[in-house]
Amino acid sequence: MIVCVPDVLTAQELAALRAELQSAPFVDGSATAGWSARTVKKNQQIDTGSANYARMANIVRPAFQRNALLQAALLPAANTQPLFNRYAGGMEYGAHVDSPVMGGMGNAVRTDIAITVFISDPRSYDGGELVTHASGGMEYKFKLDAGGAIAYPANTLHHVSPVTRGVRDAAIIWVQSMVRDPARRELLWDLEGAKRDIFGREGKSETFDAISRSHANLLRMWAELTG
Repeated sequence: MIVCVPDVLTAQELAALRAELQSAPFVDGSATAGWSARTVKKNQQIDTGSANYARMANIVRPAFQRNALLQAALLPAANTQPLFNRYAGGMEYGAHVDSPVMGGMGNAVRTDIAITVFISDPRSYDGGELVTHASGGMEYKFKLDAGGAIAYPANTLHHVSPVTRGVRDAAIIWVQSMVRDPARRELLWDLEGAKRDIFGREGKSETFDAISRSHANLLRMWAELTG
């Protein structure tokens, strides 16, 4: 299941992030890749020990957490801190699958879903599409407006096309869902959409209540919680 959500970041938040990018220190992005992905990861990312990073993370993380559509679709139980990646001058990230677990003991996150939040205006750079690989050799390309986010299964092969003009800046977050099985998450998302559609047409009707009960009870059945 792939979910695209516009306006996860406000215009004010985008402006603040872009201001931080002017002075943020960048390091080689391959440092955070696995041993095989490191060979195809050619980008930069903001030093996570910098003050710029801390301020930027404090913008992106709350924006993700307050977005109702992302929360309903992904059902997050935990998420990583965001990373901020930059592609320019032919940089790219070749085909790879994300690490299945990120973090260490006490803060490990199973990476069910990856989220890319676009910071750069798509008209300001060429290339840089996020490309997901599907069975049968199909590929799907995504290049969203600034402030938009795409959530996609982290266990799929994907790549970022070379940026041949301009600069592509984006934030990346990985999410561990309460519902591990992607087919079950998709079913719950379909039911969530049906609930919203029925409520928009009928209000809190008997049909809405029946769908809501099924949605709630399936989530109760499938959710994996700790603590």
